[in-house]
Amino acid sequence: MLMNTKIVVDSSASLYTLQGVDFECVPLKIITDDAEYLDNGTVDAVGMAQTLRTYKGKTSTSCPNVSDWLAAYEGADEVYAITITGTLSGSYNAAQLAAEEYQQENPGKRVFVLDSLSTGPEQRLLAEHLRDLLAEGREFDEVCEEMLRYHKHTHLLFSLESLANLARNGRVKPAVAAVARMLGIRVIGQASEAGELDVLCKTRGEHGALERIVLELKEHGYTNGRLHISHCGNPAAAERLKHMVKAVFDGAKVDISECGGLCSYYAELGGLLVGYEDAEA
Repeated sequence: MLMNTKIVVDSSASLYTLQGVDFECVPLKIITDDAEYLDNGTVDAVGMAQTLRTYKGKTSTSCPNVSDWLAAYEGADEVYAITITGTLSGSYNAAQLAAEEYQQENPGKRVFVLDSLSTGPEQRLLAEHLRDLLAEGREFDEVCEEMLRYHKHTHLLFSLESLANLARNGRVKPAVAAVARMLGIRVIGQASEAGELDVLCKTRGEHGALERIVLELKEHGYTNGRLHISHCGNPAAAERLKHMVKAVFDGAKVDISECGGLCSYYAELGGLLVGYEDAEA
């Protein structure tokens, strides 16, 4: 009997289609006093980030609920779901509750929910690795085990020009955000083991930030594996970083994409997110 297998992510992955597999992206929402942006791959993320840069009202995000996840699981015998960090969002919790309900109502069907403890391009690495495992015809338990192993070797770095929206929503301390508002300061950070945003250092100017990212990659055991750069309205910096990475790490597999709505809201204009595998991946 052929199993109907599906990969489901939430939209913090900035991944709205995935070739070669049954795939669905469950959208988060960005909410302001005047508008609601559904992050379904059609949002003009850069336009939204530009609007919000000068917006004075309240803004927030909301994660998919249990019924959103259930609808995405529908029809599949085996589901693999990957969420934004559960430490900073309710998405993982909702996906997990939906998984329990789906399995209760559909005996014999199975759902694996992985908390990425991260966002954006690291989530994308996880989804792509998952697709490759399924293409090899691996069994459910084997896939789950390998994903847990692989996840220990994927990481996220970021360089942000503004942390206003992160601070506004309680994701970083206001004092940290205030420093970033100073002229030309960029904050370099990482997704911690616990799925929080760790600030590593502050640098002046873009070039300094890019050099620092390359240094952090070295220190965190990157050699030449897969590396995704995701940017919010900053393609030039993303290209420069790609060239720097390829120059320093021989054979590096680097690609560039644009942040979706949710990542653009938090990374803000100019922001870069870097998801990568370490040498043990």
